[in-house]
Amino acid sequence: MREINTDLITKTIEKMCIDANCFLNPDVENAICRGYEKETNTVAKDVLNNIIKNAEIARDEAVPICQDTGMAVVFLKIGQDVHISGGLLCDAVNEGVRRGYKNGYLRKSVVADPVRRGNTGDNTPAIIHTEIVEGDNIEITIAPKGFGSENMSAVKMLKPSDGLEGIIDFVVDTVKNAGGNPCPPLVIGVGIGGTFEKAAYLAKYALLRDVDSKNPDPYYADLENILLEKINRLDIGPQGFGGVTTALGINVETFPTHIAGMPCAVNINCHVTRHVTEKI
Repeated sequence: MREINTDLITKTIEKMCIDANCFLNPDVENAICRGYEKETNTVAKDVLNNIIKNAEIARDEAVPICQDTGMAVVFLKIGQDVHISGGLLCDAVNEGVRRGYKNGYLRKSVVADPVRRGNTGDNTPAIIHTEIVEGDNIEITIAPKGFGSENMSAVKMLKPSDGLEGIIDFVVDTVKNAGGNPCPPLVIGVGIGGTFEKAAYLAKYALLRDVDSKNPDPYYADLENILLEKINRLDIGPQGFGGVTTALGINVETFPTHIAGMPCAVNINCHVTRHVTEKI
């Protein structure tokens, strides 16, 4: 049994919140650069060039890539041979987020009540997902999620008879209806199966994969390719100005489901698809 103190968790998350907001993931930046090279729409090409320059400035000056520094979504894979000491895990996570957003001068965007509002002033509470795994480590992933893209996401309880075409139509229609609102080019997570909430979780989790990765099941890898091709034919383009670069990647995740259902969720992310992973 390995003991991990909550102080270490807090310090790690504090740094990760700052890094995630200031340094764009290389896979996403490379995909944007590839989009720039193949883009034929001159306005779209200029937009992609500005996005690339913005990421470079953020990295060089250690400032946020986007003014919307998001709601902190934290994924924890906790080894079953770990004993956490020093306090409650959720308190340690939220303290790390609190310090990171304060010391990193990151915008605080969380309100205390969904209807009555009222900013909490420190970007907490975070959204925390935990999973018990083998080993004596804790793997932490921070994925700040801006709401320009989050607001364009959707869940639909499809029927089994809707089939693959129903899934394709739902995903493509969701992106089409979003238009330029979620700041394309996009990274899109798709969750299929499970229950209502599981599908949404899968779609969020799919955004943690590299944008160039493929589902290990060839059937769903093909679906990712089909969706990407159809979405990039929508002519939404970078920031909604038209072009062939509406999406940088589509990641599909699945889970077994009930005989009567086929839940499907689409979690849209903008070109600032942020996530950082550390293991302690």
